[in-house]
Parts: sequence; C-alpha cells; structure tokens
Amino acid sequence: MSLAAEPVSLQMILVFALIGVTLILYATERLPLEVTSLGVVCALMVLFQALPVRDEDGANLMTPGALLGGFANPALLTVLALLILGEGLNRTGSLDRVSAAVHGLSRGSPALSALVALLLVAGTSAVLNNIPVVVIFIPIMQALAVRNDMAPSRYMMPLSFAAILGGMTTLIGSSTNLLVSSALIDMGERGFGFFSFTIPGLVVAGAGLVYVIFALPRLLPERHTTGTELRAAARQFKAQIEVAADSPFAGMRPVSGFFPKLPGITVLSVQRGAETYFPPYDEDLSLADGDVMVIAATRDKLTDLFKSAPDTLRPTLAADGPLPEGGQDGPMMQDMQALAEVMVPPNSRLVGLTLDRAGFRYRHACAVLGVERRSRMLRRRPTDVPLEAGDILLIQGRRPDIEALRGSQEVVLLEWSAEDLPQTHHATRAVLIFLGVVGAAASGLVPTEVAALTGATAMILSGALNLDEAIRAIDRKIILLIAAALALGSAMQATGGADFLALGLLAALGDAPPAVVLSAFFMLVAVLANILSTKATAVLFTPIAAAVAHHIGVGVEAFAVAVVFAANCSFASPVGYQTNLLVMAPGGYRFLDFVKAGAPLMVICWLAFSLFAPLWFDL
Repeated sequence: MSLAAEPVSLQMILVFALIGVTLILYATERLPLEVTSLGVVCALMVLFQALPVRDEDGANLMTPGALLGGFANPALLTVLALLILGEGLNRTGSLDRVSAAVHGLSRGSPALSALVALLLVAGTSAVLNNIPVVVIFIPIMQALAVRNDMAPSRYMMPLSFAAILGGMTTLIGSSTNLLVSSALIDMGERGFGFFSFTIPGLVVAGAGLVYVIFALPRLLPERHTTGTELRAAARQFKAQIEVAADSPFAGMRPVSGFFPKLPGITVLSVQRGAETYFPPYDEDLSLADGDVMVIAATRDKLTDLFKSAPDTLRPTLAADGPLPEGGQDGPMMQDMQALAEVMVPPNSRLVGLTLDRAGFRYRHACAVLGVERRSRMLRRRPTDVPLEAGDILLIQGRRPDIEALRGSQEVVLLEWSAEDLPQTHHATRAVLIFLGVVGAAASGLVPTEVAALTGATAMILSGALNLDEAIRAIDRKIILLIAAALALGSAMQATGGADFLALGLLAALGDAPPAVVLSAFFMLVAVLANILSTKATAVLFTPIAAAVAHHIGVGVEAFAVAVVFAANCSFASPVGYQTNLLVMAPGGYRFLDFVKAGAPLMVICWLAFSLFAPLWFDL
C-alpha cells in the first residue's frame, strides 16, 4: 500500500524534544524520577494550553483532564493493587514453605537447588508482580549462596532475570503487560486476555531461562558483598524455648549429640525440672512437655523460629502479672507486631535484675525474646541471668509500644533495628484471596482491574494487611512514571508522532516482509527499554506498534505482543527495570556487569521471538 508522508507540526517537534529530554533525565537520574515525571506532565499541560491540538470540531484533544487521566488509568490502579496483594503475601509469610523447600534441596547439588529456585521464581512471577517476588526471594537466594559456599553475585542477577522472564507469560505477570493492554483499549483496539500471549511467552521465556540457569552464573563475577560479611559476623542472642505438648519440638531427639532439626541454632542446654543436660546430648533424650531449651542464634534464625512457632520464644514470667489490656499475652497476639533491639545503659534500673524480676513486659507491653552479651555465653536460662550494662535485648511488641521506648530511661532503642514481623496467622486467608484474584482474572469472570482492586481491599478488610502497610506498599515512583508515560503516549498519538515514527521505520526497511519488520521493531524497543524505563517504553511504543501494523496491513496483536516482550527485555542495564536495581546491592554488581551478562539474553529473546512469532501469528 502507498504511504502518505505524515505532516510535521510544531506540536509534534516539541513533543519529540520533550521525550528526548525525558529519556536523558531518566537515564542520568540528574533529578529524582518522581520530579522528572511530574515535570513532564506539567510541561505537556502548558504546551497544549498554548498550542492546542484540535479535532474536526475545533475542540482541544489534549486538555488537562486528558493528560492527567493517567493517574486514574485502570492499568495503573491494577499495578498498585497487585503491589498490595504481593505485600499481603509477604507480610503474612505465605511463601515461607517455598523457602523451606528450596533450603531443603540446597543440601544437594548447588546447580539443582539454583535450578529449582529460579523455576519457582519464574512460575511465581507469572501470576504475581515481579517486584514483590524478587523482594521475597532475595533472602532465599542469599541463604542458598551461603549454604552452597558461593558468592551472592552468582545468584542475584539470575533471580531478577528469571522474574522478568516469568512475567512475560500472563497478563498480570508484569505491570508492563497491563499497560500495553490498557493503551490498546484506549486506542480503540482489542486488549489482551489473561493468557493471550502465554504460548509465545513460554517460548521466549524458556529460551531465556536456559541461558539464565546454565550460562549466566558462569559469566558473573565472584564478588562478595559487605552485607554478606556482616551477616556472617551477626550477633548471637541467647533465648529459651519452652516446649509444650503441642509444640513442633515435642518428641525431638538429638542425633550424634546435637539437634539437626534446628539448623543454625546452638542448643546450649536442656533443662527438665531440677536437672540440666549439656551437649553432647544423649540420643535417648526426647524433648517433652515442660522442657526448656537454652539456645544461641542470630536474629534472623530467631525470626524464622518465631514464624514457625511464635509462642515458644516468649518466656513465662510469673512476676509480671496481667498486662494492661487484659490477658498476660494479649498484646503479643495482636497485629502490627515487630521486632527491635534495645540496649541496657549503665544507669538503667534493669542492671542487676533478672527478666523475671524486672517487670519489663508489664510496664512496656514488650516481650524479651533474647539477650546478647559479648563477654561470655552462659548456659543458664536468660530469665535467670541478671542483666548488665551493655546487654542487647531482642524484643517483640506492637509498633506503638516499641516506639514509646524512645523516651524510656531503662533502655536505649536502636532505631535501625525495628522490623515488622510476619502475621503468620493470616497466611491462609492471604493465599485464598490471592488465588481468588488470579482465578477470577484468568477465567474472565471479572476484568483484571476489578479482581485486583477487590483483592487488595479484601487483604485490608481481612486483617492480612493494615491500611498503613498497604499504603507503604504503593510506590510513588510507579504512580508518577506511569502517569507521565501515558501522557506522553497520548501526546504522540494526538500530534501524529506515532504515525511519523512508524512511517520512518517502514521507510528504512523498504518493502521488507512483515516478519522482518516485526523483528526489527522488537529489537528497537528492546534497546530503548534498557535506556529508559520498561514501563515508559511500553506505553510510548504501543501506539507506534498499532500504526506500523495498520500501515503494512497485518493484525495489531503481533506488534503489541512484541512491545510486551521487548519492553521486558531490560536485561542489559540496571536502570531498565526495578528488579535489576533491587539485586544490584545484594549482588555487589557494577553497571557493566549487566551489560556483559544481560546483552546476550536480550539477543536470545529477540531470536526466539523472531523465529516463533511469524509462525504463531501467521505473518
């Protein structure tokens, strides 16, 4: 078909100039991303107020309402809802069983354990936003690195890449996919269904995962991070476990003098009534109701222990009496529980008192789970040892109660140490809500945005998350970035910029077959996705994809899917996708590490798509 030259208007030139400036600012980060995004929206409103783009009736197409509509875009709201759902799974510890399974496999071959972990990441990312998946799996991969005696740098980048590849397979696998679908609908085209591009996605992701699992670890540097060294030297807290008849420790027996079912935890002694047993323990010793284990472990290990048995670490203190809100452990069973560390100063009244006599839990509604004392490791119960100046106490309590310790004369709160505890008693309802969202969206029972927003609301109403936690899960960078990208995409379409670029690409390719045009378009989008953000690239190139498809007389779906996959191919730069930034510090990576390791993966995905897409879409 003959192609008419697209007239170049002043508005189009200015929009392209604004896009160029935006790309530079995004890539260099000379300004915070939020400031750049907000500035783009403001610049577009001023531009089209002074130089309106009018329709046939003389009305301005780019009104402030149209440019600000991105803030209420269904795709944006869906992304935010998915972030809340992911935070709900994270805060309730719903994936801890996955972590335990991966840890169990890590006892064997490091390659096998990495394979299982990365396949789990890719599979989870297909139905959960990539960012919370990577956040959840970072400590799992760090633990695998320690167990396999390998540097975290061999695990972190494959984690990010596997999540991105898995996110290519379903509509909700990545926020990028939702944005492309929403942009298509805004242009009057047909949006994606839940599994619209699952088959080609599996082909591209499968080819990429072969590289990620078998080749990528060999290309990555052996680089240990400062964080790894700090974890190795983490302080050991002494705590006590009170064994109850229904506890997971009842009936546990030592093997070769120790307790292998408590990995990473040193059992200093076992007290049974008036008798005390010390290691190595006799294999005939079977833990029973009423036994007390005195243990030494890091804070991370105690946190893991708390997740599996939250009641066992809180010692019974007869001297405390009832707590202010009724019931000795009433506040300990409420939501918003957190861990923190406090230090006993020299002038504290706690010096010389045992935990049983100090009444700390009664006055502050915070339970002491463990005591750290660097001078010596006593084998007596922590509740029976008089406190000394300089002791570090690991405490559990509600956030408000912990924050109230800032003004205490008894202890000094270590501000950096506060950490929310997972609400494991809400794990089942969080999983059911998430599965309901996925099922409703996948079956087409309700639109994806309805399912996601309803699920996010259900997470809050069910108590799996409180409102503050849900708000903290929302990333303001995502809000402003998506709103700015949608505004730029609308401006390109209204000014004819999308058609102009489409014609330029076609002119450069001449009379090439549709399959060649599709392949070249994929590579163009993939390269730009590594320069600016994935989401911005997706929204900007969706109207261009539709224009190219219309001009060469083929269906829009093939080029729209190319935008989805190519925009997700942000492997060669840490700034292209947020998961790359998340793993950069834990892996100790440099910018060039992503270029060297990610560029081959981008080429592999391009080749897989270029070979399979023409067959699948009948081009």
